[in-house]
Amino acid sequence: MGKRILVTGAAGFIGYHLSRRLVERGDEVLGVDNVNDYYDVALKEARLRQLEACDGFTFRRLDISDTDAVATLFNDVRPQVVVNLAAQAGVRYSLQNPYAYVQSNLLGFTNILEGCRHHPVEHLVYASSSSVYGANTTMPFSVHHNVDHPVSLYAASKKSNELMAHTYSHLFGIPTTGLRFFTVYGPWGRPDMALFLFTKAILEGRPIDVFNLGRMRRDFTYIDDIVEGVVRTADRPAKADPAWRGDAPDPGASAAPYRIYNIGNHEPVELMEFIAVLESKLGMSAKLNLLPIQPGDVPSTWADVDDLMRDAGFSPSTSIDVGIERFVEWYRDYYRV
Repeated sequence: MGKRILVTGAAGFIGYHLSRRLVERGDEVLGVDNVNDYYDVALKEARLRQLEACDGFTFRRLDISDTDAVATLFNDVRPQVVVNLAAQAGVRYSLQNPYAYVQSNLLGFTNILEGCRHHPVEHLVYASSSSVYGANTTMPFSVHHNVDHPVSLYAASKKSNELMAHTYSHLFGIPTTGLRFFTVYGPWGRPDMALFLFTKAILEGRPIDVFNLGRMRRDFTYIDDIVEGVVRTADRPAKADPAWRGDAPDPGASAAPYRIYNIGNHEPVELMEFIAVLESKLGMSAKLNLLPIQPGDVPSTWADVDDLMRDAGFSPSTSIDVGIERFVEWYRDYYRV
């Protein structure tokens, strides 16, 4: 039997793909989203049209920072599982509009936690981010590393979500799992992300902005791998770790039903290599505008996925050659280029 699953941020990039996957396997999905204008609303509406054509998917337009609306939602729906993907995304935007992150990522997440508290769920899964590793330079990034040095407000808000979830797991026994996503890309992606920006600019003959003079390394992770990781972890409610010790606390586990996982391709790629693959798939050369690193950015990311492999039996593996080709095919089709 399928489960009744609440997916917040369903009109977003990951939320769209996850919702499709869940209804295709027989779950009953209620998607919610405020469909804000952080990026192209038409793209979000197009994703929603695809979802609303699926049996088993229903949609409610609301903002998770609306406390009364979220309380009503939980009272009406009584979900068995919640996957919270609604958030104000973006590292650079957090320097321009910090209040958007407080509103959505802190107040909004509190409303979700309260919903799960007052209408008990089997599992709350929520999006964290590789950004939480901040100033860490020990590679690969492990969930067992300390992450107390964020370098953007976005990162700080995601670290806050992990702390808040732990508190609710400890106090109210809510099984919670935080997923640290690493640079997600693929069809129906976000227009503010590098692959989308690069593709659009190259096809229009404009130069692309390449930060840190091209010396970035990113653990680019294809959307299907992200979704597989979300589904597998969502199906395995977090459990307390009986070996956890307060005198030697492990950040990646807890005596409460709380877990953290990285979902990344565990194979960092140089940005210039990424651009070279994109050029080959487009059959066009990029004009490069080399720039210094941006405030809030980190030069490199690399996911240790040992815990994900151990507990969920899965590790992402889609190559950028395959992933970028699929994105370019989608982009040309969607924008009729």
